Amino acid sequence: MSAAERPATAALVHGYLANKLMLSLLGARLRFRGFDPRPWGYWNMRCSLLIHADRFARRLMELDEDPTVHTLHLVTHSMGGIVARAALDRYRPRKLGRLVMLAPPNKGSFVATRASGTFGRLLEPVRELSTAADSLVNSLPVPRDVDIGVIAAEWDALVSADSTRPDVPHAHATLPTFHSGLLFRRDAADYVAAFLATGRFPTSAAPAATPAQP
Repeated sequence: MSAAERPATAALVHGYLANKLMLSLLGARLRFRGFDPRPWGYWNMRCSLLIHADRFARRLMELDEDPTVHTLHLVTHSMGGIVARAALDRYRPRKLGRLVMLAPPNKGSFVATRASGTFGRLLEPVRELSTAADSLVNSLPVPRDVDIGVIAAEWDALVSADSTRPDVPHAHATLPTFHSGLLFRRDAADYVAAFLATGRFPTSAAPAATPAQP
């Protein structure tokens, strides 16, 4: 099989208090839709998300050097999107394709803001994901030269719809589900696959979408 015939690779990253198993169904659906899913995870929920970003950046470097990988997309859920943002600030793959973020707290989580006073000292990511203007998540750069698609959950109890939107051009869609429900819905996998392939969400997402701008 030539490089052009191989399926594009999709590195998957889960969110806080989750694990790679939660990516299994989405990964299987992306494989069925013609992609090569490569789930990546982390276990320490107390350390800074920047530590995870350092590890993920090394993983991106490995995939970038892998001759079987010709295009490297990123698909993230929740805090995984912030880990990816920080990782891309450390290392930008030559083979980088598109980035799809499911329910990302790009401007912080209101739940993290409420909990930071009580749990922020013990659980560093809680403080880092605060909606405060000077929090880590609001200080990290967002890549501007990458096609970014964001899928929000309509009934998200952790991240507001506005907070999912990065301050760079992006496509945006909303599905009627809960925060973690995006990982298990067939239509969410359809949206992810469509954006990775074309840079656009399906036509049915048009009412809730903001087309990426140059």
